[in-house]
Amino acid sequence: SGITGTRLVLSGRVLTLACAPVAGATLDFWQADAGGTYDNNGYRLRGHQLTDAAGRYSLETILPGEYPGRTEHIHVKVGAPGKAVLTTQLYFPDVARNQQDSIFDPHLLVTMQNTASGKSATFDFVTSG
Repeated sequence: SGITGTRLVLSGRVLTLACAPVAGATLDFWQADAGGTYDNNGYRLRGHQLTDAAGRYSLETILPGEYPGRTEHIHVKVGAPGKAVLTTQLYFPDVARNQQDSIFDPHLLVTMQNTASGKSATFDFVTSG
């Protein structure tokens, strides 16, 4: 509440290398607001959730803003039972600033679609080890 920006629904799955769903994986998300500012005093635009029995997750948030040196991105930690924690970032397609971000990785681009209420994005995480 009280957060302005373009609505974004980010969803996907957590899978094993064999493409089996990972139930009960923890996903921890954090991001900047639309102006590129992180809430360092509270928990706005931060949260976590568990995947369902089919390995699915769904997050309602806003599109993050860029800030000096960085393109738009969402930080994610994925903790699957019995696996090492994956810490990564998700990026958005067709953002000119992607090419100027020194740690941008095109393998971490979400798939985006326009919706009646904003945007939707999908990304599947694969756990190993």
